[in-house]
Amino acid sequence: MAINVMLDVMLARRKMKSRELAEKIGISEVNLSLLKSGKVKGIRFETLAGICAALDCQPGDILAYESEGAPALDGEG
Repeated sequence: MAINVMLDVMLARRKMKSRELAEKIGISEVNLSLLKSGKVKGIRFETLAGICAALDCQPGDILAYESEGAPALDGEG
């Protein structure tokens, strides 16, 4: 079971730099980098809400759940 962080994808779609997002939501670039790389164990809802507001997206646009060994959702199986 894993939660994948796809923040870099949304940043690219919105043509926004990590530095700009960090400034808008009030966290350090280091903490944002750790979040982007998936090296954090949790995220505050306040931070998640700030990211979603700044990027005009939903939490599901930047977070994805993948269970290990689960069949793909492509209609096979």
